[in-house]
Amino acid sequence: MSAIRIESLSKTFGSVRAVDGLNLTIEENTIFGFLGPNGAGKTTCIRLLTGLAKPTSGMAWVAGVPIGAERQASQRIGYLPEEPAFYTYMTPLEYLEHVGRLFKIPPNKRHQLIADMLQLTGLTEVKKRRIGGFSRGMRQRLGLAQALINQPEVLFLDEPASALDPIGRKEVLGLIGQLRGQCTIFMSTHILADVERVCDSVGIIHHGKLLVKANKNDLLYEYALPVLELESENGQANQLAAWVDELSRQIVIESFKINGNIARIVVAEIGANRSRILSSILQSGLALRRFEVMIPSLEDVFLRLVNAEEHQP
Repeated sequence: MSAIRIESLSKTFGSVRAVDGLNLTIEENTIFGFLGPNGAGKTTCIRLLTGLAKPTSGMAWVAGVPIGAERQASQRIGYLPEEPAFYTYMTPLEYLEHVGRLFKIPPNKRHQLIADMLQLTGLTEVKKRRIGGFSRGMRQRLGLAQALINQPEVLFLDEPASALDPIGRKEVLGLIGQLRGQCTIFMSTHILADVERVCDSVGIIHHGKLLVKANKNDLLYEYALPVLELESENGQANQLAAWVDELSRQIVIESFKINGNIARIVVAEIGANRSRILSSILQSGLALRRFEVMIPSLEDVFLRLVNAEEHQP
């Protein structure tokens, strides 16, 4: 059974189509990664699904409730925006009590849920501290606690870890992983590593259009090409970049990424082109530390699909 069903959903702002004829189904109790560059339409889509914006056309159902029926839907969903806002003079205990009252949760149940959410998010020991003194990671964990206080069937997370330091990201992603099977999670992000770590299925959106939606492993199997990774000696970064540019004139390169003295290249028909690549390296005078054919990642799939979309007529 589907937790979210979207049919031909569109949202325009003047001449800009932020969401463009989106069709999507997400199964119950899965973690779905909604992946795309900044400005792809991810936040607009979440705002439509949570009832914070109205579609220009199309329809969607969340937990069996059509969007637009805000009062019904609000009881069944949780939402953590990219930059959650709090009453900073409150404590976590006071804030979650306030949110619980808004949902009209009975006192006995509310107090137990608050205790459970504080425990889940690791905030029990700071439950009486003012939120104004919290770090970004602590605020994000509190945001998750408030999004879960009504025990939602569907949880929407908008870039939940994008602005956090590595420790904060690890904590928040760990919390999301713990929720697997308890509710359906719709998580938007532009950070591929986060999707690869916690998500079961992935949808890639670009310029408001859904490029693909699939199980994460199926996506890697169907769309990924082998990746060639080269590491040159220090001081040869410019020479490495020049070599990649020259190689692109000789063979078809699907995509590439250069980070200092490491080049990661997706090459069509790498077996047939291996000798040409090696010959090109010798001619360039590059001194290599490493030459390796790697297992492709979600990032490689993402770059391939987005680049293909960009180059469509």
